[in-house]
Amino acid sequence: MKLKLVTVGRSAPKWADASVEEFAKRLRRFGGLQEIHLKPEKFKGDIEAVRSAEGKRILDQLGPRDTLVTLDERGEALKTEQFAELLDEGLVRGGALVFAIGGPYGHDPSVRKRAWRTVRLSTMVMNHQVARIVLVEQIYRAFTVLKGIPYHH
Repeated sequence: MKLKLVTVGRSAPKWADASVEEFAKRLRRFGGLQEIHLKPEKFKGDIEAVRSAEGKRILDQLGPRDTLVTLDERGEALKTEQFAELLDEGLVRGGALVFAIGGPYGHDPSVRKRAWRTVRLSTMVMNHQVARIVLVEQIYRAFTVLKGIPYHH
């Protein structure tokens, strides 16, 4: 089982890294989480060019059998149990299950097209570091739901 998180953005503050590391440590018992950080494209006045360049970098991280889930404020709103089902189904599809958090201008259409599912973490917009923390905590929570471990109430 392979689980990856690809994020586009500047280096994270220590508080964000510490929070993610706490849940990544807990995820080791379920096979772990590989994080891949990609540099954002420099903005030169063209949002589409930024999305395209960042999208290519995201897609370059995927193997042909990987299952991609994009995070986007316009994605599906899932309850915890539904997210656990998504995780479970995604992990048995073959390849790695890859979650992608795009850059400040969102995902390129090529990334959206490649995605198996698009999910939102909230109806509110949140910065990438907060989204990263929420996502990793929800992945951990989903595993505890699937394995019957008393964490989720």
